[in-house]
Amino acid sequence: MDLALLRTFITVHRAGSFTRAAALLGLSQPAVTSQIRTLERQLGRPLFLRQARGVTPTTVGDELAHRAAPHLDALVEIAEAGLDEEAGVRTLHLAGPPEFTSVRALPTLTPLISQGLALRASFVGNSEDTLAGLAAGHHDLAITTARPRGGLLSSTPLCDEEHVLVAAPRWAARLGPGVLLRKGSVVLEQLPVVEVHESLPFVSRYWAAVFDSRPAAAGTVIAPDLRAVLESAASGAGLAVLPRYLCEGALESGRLVALLDPPVPPLRTYFLVVRTGTLALPHIARAHEWLLRAAADW
Repeated sequence: MDLALLRTFITVHRAGSFTRAAALLGLSQPAVTSQIRTLERQLGRPLFLRQARGVTPTTVGDELAHRAAPHLDALVEIAEAGLDEEAGVRTLHLAGPPEFTSVRALPTLTPLISQGLALRASFVGNSEDTLAGLAAGHHDLAITTARPRGGLLSSTPLCDEEHVLVAAPRWAARLGPGVLLRKGSVVLEQLPVVEVHESLPFVSRYWAAVFDSRPAAAGTVIAPDLRAVLESAASGAGLAVLPRYLCEGALESGRLVALLDPPVPPLRTYFLVVRTGTLALPHIARAHEWLLRAAADW
């Protein structure tokens, strides 16, 4: 059996679409279709059911993928290991939220540069766009706050991010001690809000988790980067909800004050995502391992 046909089959099985598999393989969609039909003729059994949106594997297709994929991935690993030694420098295309990628991921991966790794980072704030870019082959490794579905992408929980309700000291002084504990979110409606988007994603998530309500106020300052939100809040623009890792320094220096310390702080989980099978590539596997190891201390 032709290994090229099997590779195409496994890619289609993981992608769930001839079109998406073609993009990943660098082939035309008719070429992928032709290869799958050739393999089906050789086996004498259909491997996929064609549907309006993509394809669904038959039981025979699922069985073949389950048996063949590990061996193909192992062959890729053997081939790429040789290339890795000869190429000198391998490039890793990393995608993720701008703040987390800048503050956490890139510094963690920097030591790998001396081991022959080159880095190319793409800042994508929307998890859906990040996963779509990874599925299309634009990225090798992605950090998202959404777990992907389907067989094309594989995810591993990376770390949890604690969210903190903060404001400049003058706003905290105006509220006075214990006011939030007594009156809850009502008193916060008096304060301007700094956020990354008009929909107030961070504030809304915090309100739902801590106050079991929705924020009544609109955003006063909207800046699509949490680092800009931090600086605006520290300068006195209003309250904000920020990841603790990002605002820890400002809290320690007194530029920001935590307005509330709930018994169970709101959390958001980050996932490390790859296309299924690509951890067989040494440079991706190495970066994946380094990030997981570092995240244990985050």
